Amino acid sequence: MSKIKFLTVLAALTLCQSAFGQMKGWEVGGWLGGSNYFGDLNDNWRLRRVGLAAGAGARYNFNERLALRFGGSYGNIAAYDSDSRNIYQQRRNLSFKSVIVDVSANFEFNFLPYVHGDRDFFYTPYLFVGPSFYYFNPKAKLDGEWHELREFGTEGQFKGEEYNTTQGAINFGFGFKYDLNYRWSLDLFISGRKLFTDYLDDVSASYPDMDDLESQRGDLAVALSDRSGEPKIGEAGRQRGNGKNNDAFAFIGLGINYYFGAIRCPGILR
Repeated sequence: MSKIKFLTVLAALTLCQSAFGQMKGWEVGGWLGGSNYFGDLNDNWRLRRVGLAAGAGARYNFNERLALRFGGSYGNIAAYDSDSRNIYQQRRNLSFKSVIVDVSANFEFNFLPYVHGDRDFFYTPYLFVGPSFYYFNPKAKLDGEWHELREFGTEGQFKGEEYNTTQGAINFGFGFKYDLNYRWSLDLFISGRKLFTDYLDDVSASYPDMDDLESQRGDLAVALSDRSGEPKIGEAGRQRGNGKNNDAFAFIGLGINYYFGAIRCPGILR
């Protein structure tokens, strides 16, 4: 009996070492938080228009240091020139709102060894980076009605040459993982996007010739392109945005995850 017990203990220890040392396995979860936009209508990194955001994802842990996470996120962003202290931006009087639908795949690196269920390695800060694909659709409110700005070519885009509302980005950020118990853990993170467009807010270059815009798109396009008061500032060629810097958006969230890895070893040594 003692030999059988010894072999049982040895097998259990081997399994425990494999499960805890390699830390392989999937975990899934969701998060709630906020989203914010940075760009031509928010060039001072203000946080006055933080929108509600949420997401879900699945993470595969290769070991205690490296993981790969697939995620989907939904957020709301908005910005108003009326929030700015810049006199020109107040006169410009542009605004927009948009939903963001984002999917990403991130490679994660844990600064500390992170092993679910371990009494010592149950938390770690981490970094992540990876590709992202997202959808956006800027809208503006005029006379009580919301309008999708892309279809009006507010900076003189010809029909068929409007910016794409589905694009790629680079996702990057940092976070902190913390075990509540063996199965459940918390995840606090900040995630930014490096974009390859300056039209997240429908603002990038200069004002078009309003006569040409009216002939191509109509009176409503003119009204949406130049929303300044009298006298109007939307002269042809006058700067409307800063095309040298692309827009950006970011998520901040607190998530909870459930781990599907190996079961904690029973207390057979007691």
